[in-house]
Amino acid sequence: MRFNEKELVCLSRQPSEMAAELGMRGPKKGDVVKRRLVKLVVNFLFYFRTDEEEPVGALLLEQCRVEREDTQTFSIAFLDDAERKYLFECDSEEQCKEWIDSIIKASYEFMRRNLIFYRTEIHRLTGKDPLEQYGISDETRFQVNSGSQLMARDTSSL
Repeated sequence: MRFNEKELVCLSRQPSEMAAELGMRGPKKGDVVKRRLVKLVVNFLFYFRTDEEEPVGALLLEQCRVEREDTQTFSIAFLDDAERKYLFECDSEEQCKEWIDSIIKASYEFMRRNLIFYRTEIHRLTGKDPLEQYGISDETRFQVNSGSQLMARDTSSL
């Protein structure tokens, strides 16, 4: 996926869902844990040197797996390269849980699954398709894949 660097920098300055200084280790062998300001903005996780305004990098939180490594540490690995893992160290177990939950909920796929789940439930209860009034009920992105019903809580892989 291509990104315009100026647009990403602009996005990184938007209000964040979460932000904190965390220990971060990159995916390369030999990388060490460094203190970074980490910001979650929409479905991007930006990371900054603690004394700089522009991000050092950004992770698009799609097609990734978020896992708790221990009580205060979680990792993000991308499905196309599971060996390439980013590690984040939090200050507390509660902070770690908050980051994991927020990152899982930030993905487009999570939001899409929720929309499909609630659309199905509303249709079951009322007999009406809630997306019909917007003229988007037939769009494939809002359809359940292979006839299987998706559950909103099945979100560890995004």
